[in-house]
Amino acid sequence: MCAALSAREHGAEVLVLERAPEPLAGGNSRFTAGAMRTVYRSVDDLMTLMPELTKAERARTDFGAYTAEQFYDDLGRVTQYRCDPELAQALVERSFDTLQWMRGKGVRFLPLYGRQSFEVDGRVRFWGGLTVEAWGGGPGLVEALTRACTQAGIAIQYGAQGTELMTERGEVRGVRTPTEEYAASAVVLACGGFESNAAWRARHLGPGWDLARVRGTRFNTGDGIRMATRIGAAVRGHWSGCHAVQWDANAPEYGDLSVGDGFQKHSYPFGILVNRDGKRFVDEGADFRNYTYAIYGGEVLKQPGQVAWQVFDTKCDGLLRDEYRIREVSRTQADTLAGLAERMEGIDARAFLATVAEFNAAIDSTVAFDPTVKDGRCTHGVIPAKSNWARSISEPPFTAYQVTCGVTFTFGGLHVDATARVLDQAGEPISGLYAAGELVGGLFYHNYPGGTGLTSGAVFGRLAGKGAAECER
Repeated sequence: MCAALSAREHGAEVLVLERAPEPLAGGNSRFTAGAMRTVYRSVDDLMTLMPELTKAERARTDFGAYTAEQFYDDLGRVTQYRCDPELAQALVERSFDTLQWMRGKGVRFLPLYGRQSFEVDGRVRFWGGLTVEAWGGGPGLVEALTRACTQAGIAIQYGAQGTELMTERGEVRGVRTPTEEYAASAVVLACGGFESNAAWRARHLGPGWDLARVRGTRFNTGDGIRMATRIGAAVRGHWSGCHAVQWDANAPEYGDLSVGDGFQKHSYPFGILVNRDGKRFVDEGADFRNYTYAIYGGEVLKQPGQVAWQVFDTKCDGLLRDEYRIREVSRTQADTLAGLAERMEGIDARAFLATVAEFNAAIDSTVAFDPTVKDGRCTHGVIPAKSNWARSISEPPFTAYQVTCGVTFTFGGLHVDATARVLDQAGEPISGLYAAGELVGGLFYHNYPGGTGLTSGAVFGRLAGKGAAECER
């Protein structure tokens, strides 16, 4: 939609082909919670995105700042410095301006209070570099952009699956669907990765990934990648990597819009995570959840039965996100740890109790607990260690949530330059072909900073639309 709006803004006639039926349109964006990572210098910058912020909100909230340098550092660190520097520069430097542009198109934003802030000493503090979300979450974002497209005179055709790119003398000149041909001076591919294609997941991500649940749309099966590579487009990026989170063990195979992102379970840094053998297997407090949640789903997939349990005591009640209170949650509770173990399906109860006892005894209780910073409250002498936010599992009632792996999107995709042009095997642009969103390869490797996906889609969509419009001239 950002590509369509940008192309229209630059004078092009635009048609959007949407594979899904209208109620499911918008790809993964509709299934997200709507968080968007962006550079901002102060609350004054945020006010240009969220002018509805009241004086009282500004007075009691520490919004901090998120500089371009911090964004670069986070993107580099979590991708092990494999991300393409030119793509990274376009993403970071254009992030705030692009959100302002979206605001001008009618997209509203608000602070991520419920998921990215805690109240400490009477002040609400944001953490993890993520402050902004779209009003109404993913559905609200898609609805706002669709409304903007309609007002701009952009036609949208639903239930239209692109199957082939039309070319003429090496230039892209349109798209074929099973029933129609659409001639065009340029095409923007913005149709997601291949996470909804179980065969491709097993082929590229590895054995067992065909068993993972899909967090979002069922329609992201690699169509854009397939069409582009058939005409000579180069691929790029981490093809054996993906964004995958801890997802409710009893969630359906694909995303459910009636629940939305509620199947995710992201408060694990404040408890412990154990497998069916009763053992911990990751450092739950290695970093803010923004920088670990996208890889820990894959760690759960490696465990026996592809499941694990997040375990908390009553001290954590005020820290758990809203998704832990949905009606569909896979949850069990007991007044004793032994009673909890009896109710945790398939777990080795004796090993679990030993794990909790060993963990509790290893905590450095001389360090104060603070959920808004990496507090250094850690364990000593247990493997894996917990680096931050370690507190004993000791105050009843005790609660456990069963999770599995939910795939968000795949990291491998098309070779795209910093202006969103798709490149061929020789590194040359394919005339008339642009790409944006999750099928762009080269940005994410190994891991992903939370909230970057929607921002990337918007930034490169805007660039792609501008470039596509220039092909008309």
